[in-house]
Amino acid sequence: MSDFFDINNQLLIVIADDHEIVRAGLKRLLNIEKSFKIIDEARTGEEAVELASYHKPHVLLLDILMPVMTGIEALPLIKKMSPETMVVMLTAFEDALHTEQAIDAGADGYLSKDIASADLIKAIKKVVLGERVFSKSILNMMQHKFFKSQSDAKPISITKREQEVLNLIAEGKTNAEIAEMLFLSVRTVESHRYNLMQKLQCSNTASLVRYAIKNKIANV
Repeated sequence: MSDFFDINNQLLIVIADDHEIVRAGLKRLLNIEKSFKIIDEARTGEEAVELASYHKPHVLLLDILMPVMTGIEALPLIKKMSPETMVVMLTAFEDALHTEQAIDAGADGYLSKDIASADLIKAIKKVVLGERVFSKSILNMMQHKFFKSQSDAKPISITKREQEVLNLIAEGKTNAEIAEMLFLSVRTVESHRYNLMQKLQCSNTASLVRYAIKNKIANV
């Protein structure tokens, strides 16, 4: 995929969910948006991997609990087969464990199945532009867990510039993109990223993203 749209100026979307009624409902909803095109459906995680490899869609909406292979198990394989596909988890699970597992596996978003139609369409449009998207209910849950666990912890101080860099990391921006947006050198951005990982005790980008979510930095 060289750009965000196919030759007909449409976003190509694959839906992966083991419930036919859910897939049918999503198709009806998303077909309202003329810039979206549903090109295929998967009933299992294994099928989702195969369709991602075959179609190279712009967006893949992925359920978690599916037969043969779960969405969490399928996610890294999808990213390997089609690195440019934006994978958004669309699930009934709103707990911290599944959310963190999805982020660690490479999810570009995590949305609750009870998300409003307009918000789902908006989230899909955002994710193809490189932003990470999360339902407000997911954010609220993660933030509540974080603040409860940190209530007795020593406050962590980060600079305004580090906050800006963290915000852009949470949106999925690369070091080069952050450098351009903030008028910094790539080396300076790398230094800010390193400092953030040291201060927040994060070992990788996924951990930084989790921190950003819990601190109300990333949202839909």
